[in-house]
Amino acid sequence: MIGLALGGAALAVWLGLVFGHGGFWLARERDDGPLPVPDAWPAVVAVVPARDEAQVIARAVASLAAQDYPGPFRIILVDDGSSDGTAAIAREAGGARLTILAGATLPAGWTGKLWAVSQGVARAGTPEYLWLTDADIAHAPDTLRSLVARAEAGRSSLVSLMARLRCEAWAERALVPAFVFFFQMLYPFARVNRPGGPGAAAGGCMLVRRAALEAAGGIAAIRGALIDDCAFGALIKRQGPVWLGLTDRAVSIRPYDTPGSVAAMISRSAYAQLRYSPLLLAGTMLGMALVYAVPPALALFGEGWARLAGAAAWALMALSFQPMLRFYRRSPLWGAALPLIAGFYAGCTLLSGWQHHRGRGGMWKGRAQAAAGGR
Repeated sequence: MIGLALGGAALAVWLGLVFGHGGFWLARERDDGPLPVPDAWPAVVAVVPARDEAQVIARAVASLAAQDYPGPFRIILVDDGSSDGTAAIAREAGGARLTILAGATLPAGWTGKLWAVSQGVARAGTPEYLWLTDADIAHAPDTLRSLVARAEAGRSSLVSLMARLRCEAWAERALVPAFVFFFQMLYPFARVNRPGGPGAAAGGCMLVRRAALEAAGGIAAIRGALIDDCAFGALIKRQGPVWLGLTDRAVSIRPYDTPGSVAAMISRSAYAQLRYSPLLLAGTMLGMALVYAVPPALALFGEGWARLAGAAAWALMALSFQPMLRFYRRSPLWGAALPLIAGFYAGCTLLSGWQHHRGRGGMWKGRAQAAAGGR
């Protein structure tokens, strides 16, 4: 009886997710459709925060400098106290479009990235748009043209692209597609893109109207946010339409080639997503056990209707993962492994909570930043 109840509950959850959660799993929101050409191409300034990014900064900055954008375009890189020659490498790659700004001392209450972005925005002047992009993202030459065309056509306050993450090493192939899948589960892109839906964004590539950002209170309005992209998307959604989608134009070039490096990426902000609440952490662990562990356990070891319910839930789980696996060109067989992958993510979430309570939450480039987001 207990097995049937658990199996029925897990099946009900997956039926709701697949058929009633904004079609999050279909991965239909993409930037590959045709767009009208604007009557005029407005001025844009790209702002890139960088701290010890010698490994990736040349390719990222060179991709910005190579944009074929027809309108006025400049790049500001804010060097946030790098000790590895990041600024010098960027200067060589950036050409005449690039300005390098030495970051000021980090004030209390700010995360390092947002403080750097804030300084870049202040230096940018008064362009129509600000392009906030990361130091580990490389862009196709038409990325900015596409972003602006979409923003102008939709009168959007914010257009954001979920950069294609690196998926080369074994750990990346096994774990990275699920990262985007789970992100879409939390923030279904189709709902984000509808009026009245939740606000969200992907921090690697965000084109925002400067006037909308100023009206929202500027970067200072989210200065302590550890999950800054989603906080930014929610902030700007109050000012006007937001569009978020998948892309092949922007790609992450930072390697996460070991399970440990993937775990560090996830644990840096997972507990912040739960608002630093031990109660929400416990509830999340129980929920993940029901949704991801119960179905395969019942399918393999259950009996009768409980086994059928578990197998059906597992099948829906694997089915829902297929569009993301196709996007990342992975075998459909990884769908059956989603319970194990989810177990890894659950462990990273527990690690995130443990790190936070040790005073090392949000660790990035030598800074424990979660304290800025709250305890």
